[in-house]
Amino acid sequence: MFVFVSGRGFATGRISLGEIQVVKVTEFDRVWKCGTSRGKLRCASFYKPVGIPEGFHCLGHYCQPNNQPLRGFVLAARANKPGHLADDHRPPLKKPLNYSLVWSSDSDCYFWLPNPPVGYRAVGVIVTDGSEEPEVDEVRCVREDLTESCETGEKVLGVGSFNVWSTKPCERGIWSRGVEVGSFVCSTNDLSSDNKAAMNIACLKNLDPSLQGMPNLDQVHALIHHYGPMVYFHPEETYMPSSVPWFFKNGALLHRFGKSQGEPINSAGSNLPAGGENDGSFWIDLPEDEEVRSNLKKGNIESSELYVHVKPALGGIFTDVVMWIFCPFNGPATLKIGLLTVPMNRLGEHVGDWEHFTFRISNFNGDLTQMFFSQHSGGGWVDVSDLEFVKGSNKPVVYSSKHGHASFPHPGMYLQGPSKLGIGVRNDVAKSKYMVDSSQRYRIVAAEYLGEGAVSEPYWLQFMREWGPTIVYDSAAEINKIIDLLPLILRNSFESLFPIELYGEEGPTGPKEKDNWEGDEIC
Repeated sequence: MFVFVSGRGFATGRISLGEIQVVKVTEFDRVWKCGTSRGKLRCASFYKPVGIPEGFHCLGHYCQPNNQPLRGFVLAARANKPGHLADDHRPPLKKPLNYSLVWSSDSDCYFWLPNPPVGYRAVGVIVTDGSEEPEVDEVRCVREDLTESCETGEKVLGVGSFNVWSTKPCERGIWSRGVEVGSFVCSTNDLSSDNKAAMNIACLKNLDPSLQGMPNLDQVHALIHHYGPMVYFHPEETYMPSSVPWFFKNGALLHRFGKSQGEPINSAGSNLPAGGENDGSFWIDLPEDEEVRSNLKKGNIESSELYVHVKPALGGIFTDVVMWIFCPFNGPATLKIGLLTVPMNRLGEHVGDWEHFTFRISNFNGDLTQMFFSQHSGGGWVDVSDLEFVKGSNKPVVYSSKHGHASFPHPGMYLQGPSKLGIGVRNDVAKSKYMVDSSQRYRIVAAEYLGEGAVSEPYWLQFMREWGPTIVYDSAAEINKIIDLLPLILRNSFESLFPIELYGEEGPTGPKEKDNWEGDEIC
């Protein structure tokens, strides 16, 4: 558990959303465990929250697949001033009028949707093991202006036409205020992303402008010291990370469209053009001198540091600590074609490689809940129970792939491409003596929720152009070599088998130009 540092409303167990206050409930009694469906194991369990603090009310039940440890949550809520709104006709929470039966299974499980009063929304479903309609006191509905629209998340269960999904706010990111309740939605109809009108469940909305549940700056430092991951680079890595100032001081050049010569960049990056848009007017490149260029490509792990962006997630009930790592150069790709490994000479190379990973903290108690591992243009979330940790610590391990620097949670070889065919780009990761401890070597570069001036952004963060030149590979020979190794049936599908960046690449942009700077990670 996180070592508490006092201040704001972080890690106090309760979070104010404005007119309502919520707590996170993680104790459950199982109501029903499903069996198999159509010969395939699609087993999930449904739980009623227990141990809800006095004065708080259930908003919905919880469910999850049975192949995972039980570690989810649902929120319970109360009016922020209990009793004060007792005779108000528009209190923040109200009992449902009654329930609609959505579906039942062999007379041992019943799914009920609360029917809210006019001007209120249901935010969760409840499950019973008997056919009798639940009491209206079982759950509360939420006043409509205190809710946000939501959409389906992970599909948890499918039995014939009946399906169950987790839910998440439709809008996610640092300026969005939708709050995940932790319950689920179920239906015998289509609730796909293009049929949102059919959604009869809402999320909560954080209307507290100060986001009191978020950590203050001292708490952020404490979180990083406590959870900051250890980043391991491959033992055969050629292109190490460096700090941005080291990259600038050791020869990086700013190029301007229409000028043949680049100009040196000072160590702070203060002579880089700030703001604007990526219009092709400026870009960064390596120097022409071959020796200096070669040394710059290799990076300098001794100077390397993680650049940290701290931001609210899912309406401020979580904190995302995003850690960006910079490498002066991204090396060539290695392809896997069946049993063959084919190293490329240039395909996949580019100047200025920005990669990141994110760890997500619960603002109720300061616990680490998940990590996002960025992998080129994709990536995914990994639950804390599936992470590897540095022995004797709370620090997760991040493995950086050879030459490409994508992040992975465990050692091994990860294939980017149609893995069922055994064809794609290799991402090889392993532990080595090359490592960066992000809990000690970091710099907080942005935390917008703390207000203007709380964090000093470096000049280079405002550079919205490309950190490398646009490259068009003269790679016919290499591509032909690959095509010759493919089975005849796949040769005409070459472009769909391998990432588009193998054919050429625009220079990568910096962290602030990435979608996840203001938005959520890819889900």
